[in-house]
Amino acid sequence: MKESRREYASEAEVAWAAERMTALRRVLEEVVLGKEELIGLTLTGILARGHLLLEGLPGLGKTELVKGLAKSLGLETRRIQFTPDLLPGDITGNPVLEETPAGRAFVFQRGPVFANLLLADEINRASPKTQSALLEAMQERRVTVLGTTHELPDPFIVLATQNPVELEGTYPLPEAQIDRFLFKLEVPRSDAATLERIVRGREFGVDPEPARVLAQGELATLLELARRIFLPDAVAGYIARLVDATHPGQSAAAVGVKFGASPRAALGLAAAARARALVHGRVHAGFEDVRVIAPVVLGHRLIMDYEARISGRKAAEVVAALLSEVPAQPGGLPWTVQERTKKA
Repeated sequence: MKESRREYASEAEVAWAAERMTALRRVLEEVVLGKEELIGLTLTGILARGHLLLEGLPGLGKTELVKGLAKSLGLETRRIQFTPDLLPGDITGNPVLEETPAGRAFVFQRGPVFANLLLADEINRASPKTQSALLEAMQERRVTVLGTTHELPDPFIVLATQNPVELEGTYPLPEAQIDRFLFKLEVPRSDAATLERIVRGREFGVDPEPARVLAQGELATLLELARRIFLPDAVAGYIARLVDATHPGQSAAAVGVKFGASPRAALGLAAAARARALVHGRVHAGFEDVRVIAPVVLGHRLIMDYEARISGRKAAEVVAALLSEVPAQPGGLPWTVQERTKKA
């Protein structure tokens, strides 16, 4: 089935978008030093309207990246510090008894979730009950309190940070919530050269102040352009076969997988491939976009069985094997060098 009809992005629009994203990347690279790949993936996830989960040890720049992103985009931003005593109402808001012209009544007071960019800091330090308060917001962009539904701003994006689950005082995220994060990005430590740049150019306790890059309305234009990037049928088929191959029994690479990726993962992979194409100034998504994005879209969604966890087999290994095993097109790409030789 072909993609539904839509007005696709033009070469001029894509060139403008790539220029704006390059400017944004340069600003963020001055905020978080030595993490160019992480910044590129973060911007791709934002363009795909996805929620992002950043994992790494404390002090590696996770929160600084999110704060720099909020300032450079000029978005309304709220921050929630997740702690064991945080309650669901502290996120969504609570009804408060107030005096009104009609008498005393409960009036809903909006919580910090009502923002364009929500920084959920150390999300896995809160209890699973509190974490679940974000489920409806992340999927449907709305919250329901006492039977009344409240729409969230557009865009609404959650950027959550978490410490590795091995650290004391952390709770694993529920599978339903993990599936709502488009990307899970590992934040690596800085090498010696980067640490020297930080020591020479930064002062302890003083945060960098990035300039605002996007003017009013430009982010909305970029988000709309990402939706209008052409996704060829062959690339859509590749995404479908990759996601299907994550399930047990569907491929040799899926050994040790208990539950594979969901249809939400396939939709997210398609959106992210379009967004990456836009960042790189192309009017259509390609196989390479899918290959680059697949590890951060699929890796956190695969649930490994008990034997695999005991043996140390990781979801990342499964995704790497899938990318080697599943061809871009059924039976391999047409018109290879060998086929040309045979036809000659």
